[in-house]
Amino acid sequence: MTETKADVSIGGKTVELPTRSGTIGPDVIDIGTLYKNTGAFTYDPGFTSTASCESKITYIDGDEGVLLHRGYPIEQLAEHGDFLEVCYLLLYGELPTKTQKDDFDYRVTHHTMVHEQMSKFFTGFRRDAHPMAVMCGVVGALSAFYHDSTDITDPHQRMVASLRMIAKMPTIAAMAYKYHIGQPFVYPKNDLDYASNFLRMCFAVPCEEYTANPVLSRAMDRIFILHADHEQNASTSTVRLAGSSGANPFACIAAGIACLWGPAHGGANEAALNMLAEIGSVDRIPEYIAKAKDKNDPFRLMGFGHRVYKHYDPRARIMQKTTHEVLGELGIKDDPMLEVAMELERIALTDDYFIEKKLYPNIDFYSGITLKALGFPTTMFTVLFALARTVGWIAQWNEMIEDPEQRIGRPRQLYVGAPKRDYVPVSKR
Repeated sequence: MTETKADVSIGGKTVELPTRSGTIGPDVIDIGTLYKNTGAFTYDPGFTSTASCESKITYIDGDEGVLLHRGYPIEQLAEHGDFLEVCYLLLYGELPTKTQKDDFDYRVTHHTMVHEQMSKFFTGFRRDAHPMAVMCGVVGALSAFYHDSTDITDPHQRMVASLRMIAKMPTIAAMAYKYHIGQPFVYPKNDLDYASNFLRMCFAVPCEEYTANPVLSRAMDRIFILHADHEQNASTSTVRLAGSSGANPFACIAAGIACLWGPAHGGANEAALNMLAEIGSVDRIPEYIAKAKDKNDPFRLMGFGHRVYKHYDPRARIMQKTTHEVLGELGIKDDPMLEVAMELERIALTDDYFIEKKLYPNIDFYSGITLKALGFPTTMFTVLFALARTVGWIAQWNEMIEDPEQRIGRPRQLYVGAPKRDYVPVSKR
């Protein structure tokens, strides 16, 4: 990295701050000594202009619609790789050789079962508990079952914890789903690939055989790839912040799941599907398009545009193709909600207003449609997001632990409350 200087003038005093350059992307100004030299902090709500760490994992260029994992474009990874290969890449920094891939797949596959006592843990939840509430509790409790992999100073234990979470998250997610709908748990099978195994655990029942459809399994795998990591988003930053205190990895991932549950983050695909349900039929679309264009109307089209991507979300292009593959395979043609979605997609890609505002359909728009077609209720959408994002959280957590510059997170504030004042006895108030 190259290093230059930036001059900052505050109260008539000018100080030099170093700037740092990454491999690609904008330079950053290192403000680590700003308070020491000037007595001032920076003010950046949401940290949208602040780099909180160095990272070698994921790069996003929102203006150009670029997403790279360890330098590899997401389009190539989704087209040619599978989810466990992407997991290996995110964790270890390079694509695996054939031998490494086989070994990694074997280790993940043979960690998919959870401690049998965990099945009893589920019965502590109400039968109608939201699956994300269950996920928060169960994942947070993993440290009580796997206390032999909670020492964050031991690289071997960190590796074991990482593999365990990647392997067990589909099992836990499927158990949360089965508990939610009142069906018996289905154990994983070691002769199935990651996505097929997950679909079987979700949709198989003991009274009949279940065979995973390869087209649907590939779609599920691609959804996992597209959600695997997305740089320093809210949930990833939460995992890093929790981890900066020295918390065990299971607790950190549970914190990430809790953050992801927010409708502004992981709940966006559910919100998009709810919007489609509200519109209801194709003939009502013009009414809602007019509401979306009206600046005085609070209605917003969910699943269009993106906070980071000012160009087309590269994941959405892949998800669009996957959506149509799934709908074609299942022969779904007369679902009113999907008809609304397809017409909205057509309008968004051709209407001048949407093009000018860059309100392209995003990954949440397409993933919601696809997951519905696969048979998942909307309550499971964020759970699937958490399942996929676990590897990104774990990779980021490991990177943070190994970063010599890492310190416990401690943002500052701009205090706007009451000035110092004296206590007044209650009898005199």
